[in-house]
Parts: sequence; structure tokens; C-alpha cells
Amino acid sequence: MKFIKCGVNAILLSALSLLSAAGYRRYKILGSGFFRRLAVLLSLLCFFALSAALAIDAPLSQIPDDSALRRKLFEPWFTEIPSRVLARSAYLETLPGGERVEVRTELGINEFGIVLAREIAGGFPGWAQGSWVITRNTGNGRLTRARFFPRSDPYTYIQFRPLDENRGLLDVVAYDAYIAQSVIMPLNLERIITIPLQDTLDAANRQDILRYFEPHLENYANVRELISHIRQFLPKLSFADDGAINEDGSYVFISTLQPQTANPGLNCSGFAKWLIDGLLAPVTGKRLSISALKQPYGTRGSSFTAPYEASRDPFFGLDWIRNLAAAVNSTLKSPAFGVLDEIEVKESPFSQIILRSGRTSRISYSTGFLPDAGFDIKDLRALLFTLAINEPGTIYLGAVNNELPPKPRMRQYFHIAALFPYFDEHGTFHILVFESASETRFNSFIARYPNHYINLVRIPIENPPTSARQRVSHALRASSLPPLAGGGAAFESIAPASGFYIRSR
Repeated sequence: MKFIKCGVNAILLSALSLLSAAGYRRYKILGSGFFRRLAVLLSLLCFFALSAALAIDAPLSQIPDDSALRRKLFEPWFTEIPSRVLARSAYLETLPGGERVEVRTELGINEFGIVLAREIAGGFPGWAQGSWVITRNTGNGRLTRARFFPRSDPYTYIQFRPLDENRGLLDVVAYDAYIAQSVIMPLNLERIITIPLQDTLDAANRQDILRYFEPHLENYANVRELISHIRQFLPKLSFADDGAINEDGSYVFISTLQPQTANPGLNCSGFAKWLIDGLLAPVTGKRLSISALKQPYGTRGSSFTAPYEASRDPFFGLDWIRNLAAAVNSTLKSPAFGVLDEIEVKESPFSQIILRSGRTSRISYSTGFLPDAGFDIKDLRALLFTLAINEPGTIYLGAVNNELPPKPRMRQYFHIAALFPYFDEHGTFHILVFESASETRFNSFIARYPNHYINLVRIPIENPPTSARQRVSHALRASSLPPLAGGGAAFESIAPASGFYIRSR
């Protein structure tokens, strides 16, 4: 997934201006759904486009405090009659440290928001780190919630809601998943929106959930480096149905192990093997066996599916990724990490998600992990975000599955992809998808499989222990792998600092 660089500042600032004071005044005058959709689109485009030019977000404790401004706005904006607030024009405030904040309103359905938008690259999109959105009911003017953006990311925020006269509720939302929900606060909503943020977070006493807003960017350096290497070699690879590279470096068909002749290439399974071979070859001096990867691994299926193992091979994709993950974890970490309980992702920190459709949304329960299925693909973005925070330096192989015909319908694992959740050098979160010898946009990937499930296994991308590094050096000095089929020189990429080794035709 490639994002727009920030070389054309004039275009970006013009787009951001649509989301600032003048833009929202035009929106209110026009009352048009078109402008709202345009504003949202431009906001998201700017989010990705600006990521390369922005400074890294500060730790939560170092975000410049704006509580004095919020107290100043309490009566004229937070409690004044809605019609009078909505009639106000947007304007700029300056914090004691020199940071600028745009104060404006946004009109929704039966609600309106008072936005305290921090400045970012000359614009005020409303999701820059430190921004607030205070929401009120349009009819009675009551405060309904307050959202704070702890990172420059429109998809992650801390939300506060009223509970009673003396207490409030805290939610932590990341990519439409509730990482924390309805945490009781000893402060009411009016108090929360007028005191320093740090005092509010201290009152919540939930330091465990705040880690989702402070990723350690250095922990993703190896993943970023591996991505760079893979992209270098993708143009040298091509797709071929049922295609893979065997232990000798020859292109063969997975089902028969017979050589490919014309237009050799890799399918989704073969590409996943190519990726893992690139990680393991420096340590082991050889590629993995295709026959071994096809063997059943762990518990799966039942007496119902057993008669169809030969004719329909319903668990091929699941067995394949489990065997790949077991090999990587056993080799790069230790045999104790190559067992199913270690390699398979089964935990999710959220139980509810927000489902959106047009301008409406509803809260739905997440199914979590289901044996012989994995996770609902609609939960995948939020799940990978939490995994990136909790397991930095890890990528994932996913096996897509669903109940498929012919009769009897049964769950079949029919597609494999490599998923790379990580933070770039600027702190922006990304999910890259590599499948079938190509790179795919994550949105396209999940849109392709509505109502499907995906089983995930862990692939560590981290510096190997000293003994492994020594084996890498020995393998490179003493034994090079056989050249790949098709003639010509093999392409090698070696990153000594991280042990990455990708070899392709």
C-alpha cells in the first residue's frame, strides 16, 4: 500500500482548509450531504498524505494542556443555547505554548459537535493529537459525550460519556473496536471536559489501556525493513495456480510436485512459503518441504469432515500456515514456541465493535476467536491494530475460510495471505497485505471476503539470538542455496542486522 507524499503542500493545505473554519461555514450554509462526504474523504486523504511530513506524536503526558481554554468555552459553547452556539463563527485560539486551536461547530443528526481542533501542517482537521470533540444534543443542548484524540489518527480516540450527576464513563476506541468500554469514572462529564487531561486519566486508573496510544516506533524497524525487501522482489515474481518453489529451488505444482514448465510462478500458498523460506534459509541452509507443509497440524475438523479430507481437502490452508509458523517459531525462537498454543492467535482485547452503514452506526458484539474458523474478517483491522501494539515485531499469516458448497457445505480454508501490521517512522499505523506474489490494499482484501473468517498464526520478525546469527553467517559463507528454476542469476537480499534473507527468481 503506497501513500501520497507531502511534496505538494499547496494541495494539502487547500484540502485541509475545507475542513477548517471557512469549509465548515460553507457546509452549514449549503446543508449538503455532498460537502459532508467530501469533507470526510478529504480528511482521510489528508491523514494518509500528511503522515510522511508530520512530527512524531508526543507521549500523552506531554501533550500541551488546553484545560484553561476548555474552561473558557464552557458557558459560551458547552452550555449555551444550541441555536446561539451554532450561529457562532469558527475562530482561532492560541495556547500558552504557542499551539493554535481552531474552535468550530459541526452539525450532525440530532446532535452537533464543538470541535477544538489542534493545528497540524497548517490545517485543523479535527483529529490531530490533542483535539477534542464535545457533542451536544441539538434539541435540549445536553452534553452527550466528549472525544479526545490522543494520537494524530482519526480512528483512535478516548471517549467520555455521562453516567449520573457525579460520575462518567470512559471508552477507548481503536478502529471501531471498544478496547475498553463503560469504565466508571469518579468524575462527571462537565468536570472531565474542564480539567487537565492527565487528571482525568489518573482518575480512570487504567494505565493498561493507554499503551495503545504510545507505540514504540523502534520496535517496528525490522518489519519495515522486511517490507522494503519484499517490495524489491515482487516484480521478479509472478502468479501461477497451484505454484510453489520446492526444496531444490525449482518451480513445481503443489498438488503433484511435478515441475512447472511454461510461465512458472506462485499461488497464495506458494508465496507464503517463499516468504518463510526467505526468513529461514540463512539459519537452516535449506528451504522447507512442500510435502511436510501439507501434513495435518493440530486439532481441526471432526468426524463430519474426516471423510472429505482426500476429496475436498478442507483444511489445506490451515495446515499450511500452521506448519509454516511452527517452522519459523521453532527455528528463530525455540521449539517451545513452535506449538499450536504459541503460534495461533486466539485472544482479542475487545468484545464489541461499531458497525457503520452510511451515516448510521450500531454497536455489535464481536464473535472473538472460534475454533476451526478464527476471527470474523470484519474484526480484522482492529485486531491487527491491537496485535501491533501488544506484539511488535510480528507479522501474521492468515487463512481465509467459509462454509462453501458443494453439498454437504463445510468450512474450507481456501486462501492464504501475509498480513503486516506496523507503525511507520512517523507513528502512522498501516496494514500491508502480500498475497499470491503481489501487494494488495487492505480495504480491498477485506471487501473481497464479506462474512468470511480468518485464522491467524504468528511469524516473528526480530533479531535472531546470537547462535542463530552465527548460523546465518556460516550458511552464507559455506553453502549457497541452489539457483531457482528458469535460469539466470538468483536475486539475494541480506540485511545482516536483522537476518532477513529473501531469494527469488
